[in-house]
Amino acid sequence: MTQQAYLLLLALADGRQHGYGLAGRVREISDGDVSLGAGTLYGNLERLLGAGLVADDGEEIADGRARRYYRLTDDGLRAARAETLRLAELAARGRAALGALGAPGPDGVVGGVA
Repeated sequence: MTQQAYLLLLALADGRQHGYGLAGRVREISDGDVSLGAGTLYGNLERLLGAGLVADDGEEIADGRARRYYRLTDDGLRAARAETLRLAELAARGRAALGALGAPGPDGVVGGVA
């Protein structure tokens, strides 16, 4: 799963959202590290829709413009949880591997992991 797809699933865990709102939520979740342009955003949403992880949740008119809403499916929630667990386990293995080095890194932390 790509980082962008994972962040979109996490953004939808808060509830249904339209594309522009999703882009903002992804920025928040990533502490500003990930900013999705329209092509990346909608390309990922199309893939997630095709995989059944996200569903179309209707369209509403706001400020004279149509906004398409998306929601997380049960499969999408399971996928987000599984990816979160996978990343946590990978990070734990990384901490163990770096801690095994036993020498402080440039930041003064042993193994380079705080």
